[in-house]
Formats: sequence, C-alpha cells, structure tokens
Amino acid sequence: MAISFEKAFGMHPEAMLVRDRRAQVLAENIANADTPGYKAKDLDFQQALNNAQARQAGAMQRTHEQHFHISTASRHETKFRNPDQPDTGDGNSVDIHRERNAFMQNSLEYQASLGFLNSRIGGLKKAITGGGQ
Repeated sequence: MAISFEKAFGMHPEAMLVRDRRAQVLAENIANADTPGYKAKDLDFQQALNNAQARQAGAMQRTHEQHFHISTASRHETKFRNPDQPDTGDGNSVDIHRERNAFMQNSLEYQASLGFLNSRIGGLKKAITGGGQ
C-alpha cells in the first residue's frame, strides 16, 4: 500500500514554502530600512497559499506517481505595503518595528508547521517500522 504524502502532510509543505518566501521579503524590508525611496513589501499569505493549492491541484502534472510535487510562491503575490506612518521625507515606507514583529510572527508560524510535519513524519515512521520496539 502506497503512502500519500499529500494526504498525510496536507498544505503544511506549501505553507512552509510560502512562509520562507515571506521571510525573505520581510528581511529585504529590514535590510532596506534606511534606503531612501525604498517601499516596504509584503506577501499576501492567503493568496499565495491559495495559488499553491491550485498548483497542487493539477496545474503541474507529475510524470510518475512517485515523483514529489514541489511549487513555490511567485513574485506576483508580493505587494507593496500601505505605510502606517507619514513619509519622513526620504520616500522610505519601512516601519522597522512592524517589520520585526511580522518577521517574528512569520518565524513562529513556520516553526509551528515544522513541528506539525515532524510529528507526522514521526507517526509515519512508527507505522512503517512497527512502533516503538
């Protein structure tokens, strides 16, 4: 009997890829906090996850049933963020406190998905090897 990783893991692998991409976008914002004219960006997580789910549903066909399905968030899901504070005169829209908070929240959510996947993998491994012998 074959194991369906897509059924076992759900959308967590896709969510981790989207969270990884969001971490990159937020890190770019933090790195450019003092760059004149830089506009803060963010990833629309829900849109990216929906797009990943659509890609998983069949946009990319596998040529063999044992091949893994891998997709990543596209740049189209990255949007400029509306600034929360008035322009300081240099045209930069990065609020460093907001970026750090978003980065930390994203990191915690990434770790939660990673913990879930580790638990699932442990359960599958136990099922395959016959338990805790």
